[in-house]
Amino acid sequence: MRIDSIFLREIRLPLVQPFETSFGRTTERRILLVEIRAEGLSGWGECVAGEHPYFSEETVDTAWLMAQQELAPALAAADPEHGGKCPEIFRPVRGHRMAKAALENAVWDLEAQMKGVSLAELLGGTREVIDCGVSIGIQPSLEKQLAQVEREIAAGYQRIKLKCKPGWDVQVFEAVRTRWPDIRLSCDANSSYRLKDVDHIASFDNFDLLMIEQPLWADDFYFHSMLQKQIATAICLDESIRNRRDALAAIEMESCRIINIKCGRVGGFSEAIAVHNAAQERGIPVWCGGMLETGIGRAHNIALSSLENFTLPGDVSASKRYWSEDIIEPEVEVSPAGQIQVPDSPGRGFEVRADLVDRLTVRREEIRALALA
Repeated sequence: MRIDSIFLREIRLPLVQPFETSFGRTTERRILLVEIRAEGLSGWGECVAGEHPYFSEETVDTAWLMAQQELAPALAAADPEHGGKCPEIFRPVRGHRMAKAALENAVWDLEAQMKGVSLAELLGGTREVIDCGVSIGIQPSLEKQLAQVEREIAAGYQRIKLKCKPGWDVQVFEAVRTRWPDIRLSCDANSSYRLKDVDHIASFDNFDLLMIEQPLWADDFYFHSMLQKQIATAICLDESIRNRRDALAAIEMESCRIINIKCGRVGGFSEAIAVHNAAQERGIPVWCGGMLETGIGRAHNIALSSLENFTLPGDVSASKRYWSEDIIEPEVEVSPAGQIQVPDSPGRGFEVRADLVDRLTVRREEIRALALA
C-alpha cells in the first residue's frame, strides 16, 4: 500500500469513574491515536501506553517520541505490503511495543478495508460473537466494591475480575463469594505480591477463582513457576508475556496455565496472533485484556478476540463503562447475555468520529511520505 501520510494525535478523555489498581488511580486518560491515510482510505490505531511508567516502561510521551522520530518515518518510507510486514520494518527499534502496535494495527485496519473484509476475518477470526468479562478497579470501600460487582452482574458480564493488592484481597473475595457463590470470578494483582506472600496467596484457593493474574514480578517466569506448583488456582500471566518466545518459555516452565494477550503489550496484531497460536498448540487458553481503550482500541480487541483460542471472556466491555461519549459510532455495546457482536463490515467495523477527535486533540503531528522521498 502506498502511504500518503501518518497523523499522530494526543487526545484527553475523562473516565466515567476513577479506575484504581495496585499501582495507582486513573481519572483521565491521555491517549495517542494514529491515523494512516493511504489510497483514499484511513486506518486507525491506538497506543495503550499510560500516563506513567507503572504498568509498563512506556508512557504516552515516550510512545509519541518514538512514533514521531523513528517508527512513523520508517513506516511511511516502506510502503508495507500488509500489516504483517510491520515487525520487520520496526525491528531496528528495540522495545517500544505499544508505540509499534498503534502503527501496525492501523496498517491492518487499512489492509482489511482495501481487501473489503472485516478486520476479524483478516486476522483469522472464527467467532461471530465474543464473550465478555469485566475488570473492576479497587473501590473506596467494601460496600462500594460489592455495589459495583452487583451492577456488572446485572449488566450480563460473564466473568468478574477484581483488582487486588496486599491488604485488599481476601476480605473482598470472601464478601463477593458469600453473596454470589456461583459467578465466574478472578483477580488481578498487577505484580503486587512477592514470594514471602506465598502462604497468603495460597489462601486464594478457598474462593474458587478462575485465575490469579500476574501475582509476582512483571518480568518473571521462574518464581511464578515456583508459585504455581504450590497453589491450586491457575496463574495467568499478563505483563510477563511480551512476545511468542516469552509465551513458549512460560508454558515450558509451567509458570502459568492461562495467558492474557494484550495487543499493545506484545507489539501489535502480528505478535498477538503468534502468541495465540503458540498457546493454542500447547493447550493453553487465552483471553484479551483491556487497557482503558477508547472505541478504536476496543474495536481492535473485539477483532482479536474472534480468534479460535480466545476461549475465556476478555476485558472487552461496553464503551459506556468508561466514557460518557466514545470516539466511535456506534459505541460498543454488550448484550444482556454478556456478548459483543463481531462486526463483519470492512475494516475495524466502527466509524471514527473525526469531529470529536479534533475537538479532543491537544497536540498533533503529521508525517508525510512525500517529504521522505
